[in-house]
Amino acid sequence: MHLYPSSLAALIEALRKLPGIGPKTAQRLALYLLHAPEGEAEGLAQAILDARKKIFFCSVCGNLTDADPCELCRDEKRDRSLLCVVEWPRDIIAFERTGEFSGVYHVLHGVLSPMDGIGPDDLKIADLLKRATKGDIKEVILATNPNVEGEATALYLAQLLKPIVPRVTRIAHGLPVGGDLEFADTATLSRSLLGRQVI
Repeated sequence: MHLYPSSLAALIEALRKLPGIGPKTAQRLALYLLHAPEGEAEGLAQAILDARKKIFFCSVCGNLTDADPCELCRDEKRDRSLLCVVEWPRDIIAFERTGEFSGVYHVLHGVLSPMDGIGPDDLKIADLLKRATKGDIKEVILATNPNVEGEATALYLAQLLKPIVPRVTRIAHGLPVGGDLEFADTATLSRSLLGRQVI
């Protein structure tokens, strides 16, 4: 005996494919959508279709946009001598929320991962090198995640960029604000010591 009609089961299964959505949450969302006001489910479906049709990657930085170049690349107030390299467009959002970075970005769309068959040609590294050779970039900040793939990607990029750009830096890693030393792993503690600053 099937628990759900086939169309409802298909909706639940489709929702389960979204990141962070387990079977119970998928079921809850599907049932909510069935009982939502008439236009709400249709509005959601239309918003998804519209985003899929209208959103693309900026030809300059690789960020998600609906106009080319993107809003950040068009912003004349941004410091074009400072380039922050990130893995994904969502990383730009994280940096922008801080309000601390006024430079421009470059999105790699992933990291090097030989185990997954992802090499330099699968990322936007060639585009990064083209931007770096134009001569107006004074510093490249490598802001990949502090995991094995992110570190390997940062080291690889540093080797390529050091002959081209005056300064290549890596974001600092360490303890989160509000964290307790006793719960930090040894790698994090080591990095927090290495990345210490004068106060």
